Amino acid sequence: MKKILIAVCLLSLLTSVKSNAQELKRAQNVFIELGGQGLLFTANYDTRFGNRRDGLGGRAGIGYFAVDGDKLTTIPLSLNYLLGKGNKFFEVGLGATFAATSTDSDGFLFDDDDSGSNVIGTMSFAYRVQPIDSGFSFRIGLSPVFNKNNFIPYYGGLSLGYTF
Repeated sequence: MKKILIAVCLLSLLTSVKSNAQELKRAQNVFIELGGQGLLFTANYDTRFGNRRDGLGGRAGIGYFAVDGDKLTTIPLSLNYLLGKGNKFFEVGLGATFAATSTDSDGFLFDDDDSGSNVIGTMSFAYRVQPIDSGFSFRIGLSPVFNKNNFIPYYGGLSLGYTF
């Protein structure tokens, strides 16, 4: 009888511990970004690849900007890694942004010969705040950009969004 009572107590203890443990789910974000890996202004989706709030993940987005006949379309794709605990993380990432430009002859941003497409390398070194459950998320940091002719190390970005 004593062994049965001990077994029942242990079983109920293990069951209550398991039911009280918070099940981790992967962090997913939708956000808008000014600057950053999308270059000017983009809408993005970011997710972790495992059921974790940190670790390896990826992002994809799309951006469009037009002024005085000049048009810029961007598609940023990148892998990133989050280091941190709770709701505060440091993000390190590497990716590429497809940029397509078109212009009228009297464009404001580009010359006639600037029309076309290009792939631009991007990096991210950012501070990210994302809630544990769901809610408002924030990200700010440096996003160095580069291609075969240029390297801009101090290009930055700001993101506001929602984590779910």
